[in-house]
Amino acid sequence: MFENFSQSDIDIGAGTIRTFTAGDGPPLLLLHGYPQSHVMWHKIAARLAEDFTVVATDLRGYGDSFKPDGGDDHSAYSFRAMAADQVAVMQSMGHDEFFVAGHDRGARVSHRMALDHPGAVKAMALLDIVPTLTLYRNINQTLATGYFHWFFLIQRFDFPERLIGADPEYYVRRIGAAAKSVDCFTGDAMAEYIRCFSDPATIHATCEDYRAAAGIDLVHDEADQDRKVGCPTLVLWSAPGLMGQNFDMLDVWREKCADVRGRGLDSSHFLPEDAPGETHQELKAFFKT
Repeated sequence: MFENFSQSDIDIGAGTIRTFTAGDGPPLLLLHGYPQSHVMWHKIAARLAEDFTVVATDLRGYGDSFKPDGGDDHSAYSFRAMAADQVAVMQSMGHDEFFVAGHDRGARVSHRMALDHPGAVKAMALLDIVPTLTLYRNINQTLATGYFHWFFLIQRFDFPERLIGADPEYYVRRIGAAAKSVDCFTGDAMAEYIRCFSDPATIHATCEDYRAAAGIDLVHDEADQDRKVGCPTLVLWSAPGLMGQNFDMLDVWREKCADVRGRGLDSSHFLPEDAPGETHQELKAFFKT
């Protein structure tokens, strides 16, 4: 995985962000979801690098990136803080403007990035999410059951940390069970996810991410609820999944973004691993437009 990519740990001041880079076209930042790392893009990153300068990173708290203390309000793991990290990474590489594609948590970081740094984001792709505030305001039994970890991870330290830490491999595989096919996760990719979640620091940091989303991130979203992202936005989602079945995805995002297009794919939540061909095709066509 990522054999032809250059690896570096980019110092952004507060800490280092693990980064993989390849290609020489327009810059495209890839941001992963939970409970994964940059590895989730491994089936399509090399193909994207044929047309773009691909930068795949581990978000703070995840993979091999730095894991700061969250603070009393968990704001060190806010999407605002994570977005600022990634803008700093791209600027350090000389990319003041770039494309960004985010899945799951990475898509939430991308949305915040487009709000906080509109001059940096030329276009963005959001994979299988609705805005965080929208989701919390529309929780029903179906969503609460499918997204149980949202409410488990926000519990006070160290309840979720202890339970996940007792058997991290089981936990990661349980979250991954939502995939359309267990074959979507290669052995190497799953082993990497388990390696990262076997580190107590990763478990704690990722809990802090969700605690921030249920607190400080909602404060930020409330303040910006009437603002619209101006850049072109591609929305892709799992047609049979929870988002596709519970929301009109394009209508939801047209409330938040001025220029929206997209469609549902016959995939589980893990689009880049479950439907890599279609995901690559959609991203390539959108960012080359």
